[in-house]
Amino acid sequence: MLIEHRENFLKKISRIKHQTIKEQIKKQIEKIIENPEIGKPMQYGRKGTRELYVKPYRLAYAYVREEKLIFIDPYHKDEQ
Repeated sequence: MLIEHRENFLKKISRIKHQTIKEQIKKQIEKIIENPEIGKPMQYGRKGTRELYVKPYRLAYAYVREEKLIFIDPYHKDEQ
């Protein structure tokens, strides 16, 4: 399976100041890579993507059946 990420994905993670939150996000990314269907499927404007909640952030990613996994955006819950 091909694993990609959008341009700003790593930049946004590196800007997070709390080290414990960064570690939690990294662990969740590893879990997503092991089992991409773990995240909640989105609807409407975000259809085709999934999200996983890592308090207070959400990891948005797209999963194309056994072909490609694209990490889109780690965004703060209040930015919805």
